[in-house]
Amino acid sequence: MKAIVLASAEEPIVNLEIEKPVIGEDEVLVQIKAAALNRRDYWITIGKYGGIKYPSVLGSDGAGVIVETGDAVDNNWLSKAVIINPSNNWGPDENHQGRNFTILGLPENGTLAEYVKVKAKYIYPKPAHLSWEQAAALPLAGLTTFRALFTKGKAKKGDKVLVTGVGGGTGVFTLQWAVAAGCEVFVTSGAEDKLEHARRLGAAGGANYHLGDWAEQLKQVTGGFDVIIDSALGDDFDKLLDLSNPGGRIVFFGGTAGNIPALNGRKIFWKQLQILGTTMGSAADFKAMIDFTNQHKIIPVIDEVFSFATAADAFKKLANSSQFGKIVLKP
Repeated sequence: MKAIVLASAEEPIVNLEIEKPVIGEDEVLVQIKAAALNRRDYWITIGKYGGIKYPSVLGSDGAGVIVETGDAVDNNWLSKAVIINPSNNWGPDENHQGRNFTILGLPENGTLAEYVKVKAKYIYPKPAHLSWEQAAALPLAGLTTFRALFTKGKAKKGDKVLVTGVGGGTGVFTLQWAVAAGCEVFVTSGAEDKLEHARRLGAAGGANYHLGDWAEQLKQVTGGFDVIIDSALGDDFDKLLDLSNPGGRIVFFGGTAGNIPALNGRKIFWKQLQILGTTMGSAADFKAMIDFTNQHKIIPVIDEVFSFATAADAFKKLANSSQFGKIVLKP
């Protein structure tokens, strides 16, 4: 089968013919119709991710058709259209992942291949209103942001929500979830066209974080936020304390801009703020996300679709952070 393989540190993206996976009794074989990239894939290709091994098939997001089932799996799944939950071995505690937690696409071979094997418990029916490309865009970024916004951030109708760094898959999903839930959503970006695109998706407003007074602008317009979802950290993180309403929740799941700077703890305790970290999500989070997607007919935003043959171009675009929405690949 064709696959996009992480071959070595010197040759990170190679299109190869490899053996089709052999499934176990509790697994299914999915013929991939579409897969999607995440920032995680980029960090792996440049060697800035833990547990990298060569060779590996990357990719955490995928949608396709089940073509083979293990002996312990209901064969009614055969020929079903499915999406895959990439959050594996979460563990027994909904509050955090366990020691055996893994993400599909490293260490296990992932979705950037014609076929992928996964345990049957990680497959879900594809939402009928989504195309293959749209369904493939949903799992990792959708799950991460759904948990951040609702499980951790407790966002509800009428809340004021700030999404920092809209443009990538996680920022756009957070915006879509919050708008569908009836929140008043504002965003930040370093690109004016991305701010405008966010407004078309329902954002009430936004600010360009390249401007020194972006936080003051948002404070003046909104008065403050009940929930802030951040994936950057960095030197501007302290501004989120001033932007938070009393009792506000700041949830983060990335650190692309660096670490958290020194914070004024008095602001945190006096305003009764919560600063919450999150990673991926549990099986319950994933099911809730699928149900929400079906209920509100959420359609993931696709920036561009590439073929496996042009995967290097897709990774280059991901590295440049020039996309708005998800980058999808098709075998």
